[in-house]
Amino acid sequence: MSKLLQAHIALFLVALIYGANYTIAKDVMGQGYLNPIPFILLRVSAGGMLFALFHRLWVREKVDREDWPRLILCSLLGVALNQCFFFAGLNWTTPINASLIMTTTPILVLIASSFYIGERITPIKIVGIILGATGAGLLIAYGERVSFGTKSWLGDLMVFMNACFYGLYLVIVKKLMAKYHPITVVKWAFLFGWIFVFPFGIEGVIHTEWSTFPVSIWIAVAYVLICTTFLAYLFNAFALSVVNPSIVSIYIYLQPLLATLIALLVGSDHLSSIKIIAAVLIFIGVYLVSFVQKQPQAGK
Repeated sequence: MSKLLQAHIALFLVALIYGANYTIAKDVMGQGYLNPIPFILLRVSAGGMLFALFHRLWVREKVDREDWPRLILCSLLGVALNQCFFFAGLNWTTPINASLIMTTTPILVLIASSFYIGERITPIKIVGIILGATGAGLLIAYGERVSFGTKSWLGDLMVFMNACFYGLYLVIVKKLMAKYHPITVVKWAFLFGWIFVFPFGIEGVIHTEWSTFPVSIWIAVAYVLICTTFLAYLFNAFALSVVNPSIVSIYIYLQPLLATLIALLVGSDHLSSIKIIAAVLIFIGVYLVSFVQKQPQAGK
């Protein structure tokens, strides 16, 4: 199996993980079990320990001194600010709003990539992003209530800021992924992220009533720590070492589609013509950005 195919499989798994995360993470915070910042501290702590363990056992790679500033910036954007703004925003808005706003990420990534790593903004990529965004928007909004009222505007703004931070992270971290093993990069990103988040989250962790957590909430927390944090960052890091940031970001459009497919499989949703059209638009968009006009690998 080629590395390119492995990268696309990894990105598909990331979309699947994140597709379920909107609702799972919202349940934990929405029911008052964990506040956003303490939850993020748990995420970066778990991610840092797991990546450090894997790095110690299998990689043991050192980072050159000149790369530390870029690595710290990636940690700030891709771990601390990205996660804090997303979880805080999700706590104030709805999963539907959040997933809709996140569809701006591929556009932000394409613009940033053109400035930072010289990725060409081709007409094919623009068409692919527009088709993917249209499909994702149809899927999210059809039959649901998208609310941009006074109660959710702050959460919506936070989720948009998270999309900006995440987009910049994907672009800036690309050169590090081309130079180092993905686990090396993500290990240090999480360890520095822990330093950023710890002062703001430790009090909340100490005062959390852990004994009140039912089994379902513990399972949800475990999903966020292991799947959404460790596995998603690991798969994304590997993919970024192979493909351009715009290809990584376009898979965001698959998240609402996969969430819908899961709902169909468990019988909590039904198939409709709108959903079929949305799925076709998303897959065409991903294909145009990912497979048409192969882009040169930046940093190689």
